[in-house]
Amino acid sequence: MIATVLDHISIPVSNVEQSKRWYAQALAPLGMVLIAEGAGFAKLGIGPVPYLTLRECEMSPPTMHIALRAENHSAVDDFHAAAVLAGGACNGAPGLRTLYHPAYYGAFVLDPDGHNVEAVKHAPE
Repeated sequence: MIATVLDHISIPVSNVEQSKRWYAQALAPLGMVLIAEGAGFAKLGIGPVPYLTLRECEMSPPTMHIALRAENHSAVDDFHAAAVLAGGACNGAPGLRTLYHPAYYGAFVLDPDGHNVEAVKHAPE
């Protein structure tokens, strides 16, 4: 059994309202929804558990890459479509990325701040 090491992550954003709307739409195909918000932050997760916190920062945030697990290839495809429809920039259409390993299926989209957000499925279908 492989243990998941990460519990949650915080992403700096320049506009929490804009990012909240984008992430809620983009991550819905992965089962994540907005579960809490307040002054300068928003939390998304599955059920009551927050996995992703958006924190507004005053300076332009440095960009980062975040990869989120998908249940299947269809969820990766749906994430990509939803994220682009929400205004994200395609940074890699859904497909196999065999340079990582033979079954790596992922898609990449840049969020409103330029963070590279990925949905990935590691096992073949």
